[in-house]
Amino acid sequence: MKWGKWVVRLVLQFAAVAAVSFLGSQAAAATQDGPALMLVVGLLTATLAIFVHRLVAARMERRPVDELSGRGAAPGLAWGTLGGLAIFGLVILTIAVFGGYQVHGFGTIPSAVGLLGVMAAAAATEELMFRGVLFRIVEERAGTWFALVATGLLFGMAHLFNPDASLWGAIAIAIEAGGMLTAAYVATRTLWVPIGLHFGWNFAAGGIFGTAVSGNGTSQGLLSATMSGPDVLTGGAFGPEGSVYSVVFCVLATIAFLRMAHRRGNLKPFPRRGPAVPDQRGADETAALTRLSR
Repeated sequence: MKWGKWVVRLVLQFAAVAAVSFLGSQAAAATQDGPALMLVVGLLTATLAIFVHRLVAARMERRPVDELSGRGAAPGLAWGTLGGLAIFGLVILTIAVFGGYQVHGFGTIPSAVGLLGVMAAAAATEELMFRGVLFRIVEERAGTWFALVATGLLFGMAHLFNPDASLWGAIAIAIEAGGMLTAAYVATRTLWVPIGLHFGWNFAAGGIFGTAVSGNGTSQGLLSATMSGPDVLTGGAFGPEGSVYSVVFCVLATIAFLRMAHRRGNLKPFPRRGPAVPDQRGADETAALTRLSR
């Protein structure tokens, strides 16, 4: 495929999901006082984004959209969500052991219900844009390793626009999410697992443990808690994603997924363009003409 068509395909598919994400965020902002409505809006945004990606990818690329195959949706989302909850739980447990996380009581269930929708929309739209479009299409041209690093950096940079963002927080996100979520996609070649991982991680942070999520301020989750101590251990205002513990646990998960991808033969090398191979029939005809002319 020519570079022009490749760029157009990437931009249009990314823009289609980004438009759904923007409309969903505007609708969610208008329903902040109604947790049930926030839940509905979030789930509708996630569903519409998935539908739009399937439609645009199928039309533009004329292929089955296997990364969103319905057959693996339920188990992929379930295992991914459990994995995200578990990994973030290990991060909070480690921070708590060293005195950086203190629970003071219970939060509110309605707030947690609203966050279910918010986190579902964020997980679906961000995974579709960064893994389903950017990583997948860049990987076609540059191989798995380059695409993983490049799109991971872009994902981290995108979080610099959050209210309490920091350069270290963006770097941590690039390593953690850019690595772990991309590796989960490469290992399974489905978006359901990274969507589940992303949702489970975010909901655990905001909806359960009541911490800041990617610099977006402290959430009202099921637990009412505070964090204290060095920013390098707790993540500071950016939230636990800025903690070195998050980096360590996510890097370990990334390595596990990449090993799985290697065993399954899912890693794509950087495409190499070798020297042109001459047409053998043309070479034979040239040799025959040479002999006749002698």
